[in-house]
Amino acid sequence: MRRPTAIGFDDARRLRRALVYALCVTLGMASFARTASAQASSPSSSHEPARKNWYGDPFFSLSSTADGACPLPLGPRMTRAEADDDAHYRVERGTSCWLAHRCTKPNSYLYDADIATAIRKRMHDAPVLARTSIWITVQRRFVYADGCVPDGFDRQALQRQLEAIPDVERVFVRVTPNPRALLPYPTLPAFPTPRPPAAPG
Repeated sequence: MRRPTAIGFDDARRLRRALVYALCVTLGMASFARTASAQASSPSSSHEPARKNWYGDPFFSLSSTADGACPLPLGPRMTRAEADDDAHYRVERGTSCWLAHRCTKPNSYLYDADIATAIRKRMHDAPVLARTSIWITVQRRFVYADGCVPDGFDRQALQRQLEAIPDVERVFVRVTPNPRALLPYPTLPAFPTPRPPAAPG
């Protein structure tokens, strides 16, 4: 009979810390679900489910020098039901980085606040942002740059500068020179993403 492979002391300690962290997060999510359920059951005059940044993910305007016609990105906002469904996956995705020895913190979401601060500091008045209206979302070391840019915008330059921020794992630049066309990023319901016209029947 093949004996199970023994794990080293360091790996056992890392696994124990990860399990404790996941348990704490899970208990926090249970409390969140109860609170959200109570809020959802309260009377509301709107038929549209409320969308909030339930988990406090960094979401901010990096530049706002366009003409004001750029639709606001959805960012980390979601309904209560979506947030409840996402709770388990946030624990799983967050701790997998640490268990794979790619993070020194026990959850990849713990990097996001520092990444957001570094982006604000490094990208303040950056020439690449001239005549743009761009919002930043940071989630588990992923950076999303959404918004509107002028014709000929150098998106590769923006991507390189964001990728140079410490602890950033991936960058997604989703920008458009035409805010009235099909948008490359999701928006709030107040700014529905245009759909291409249906083909004539």
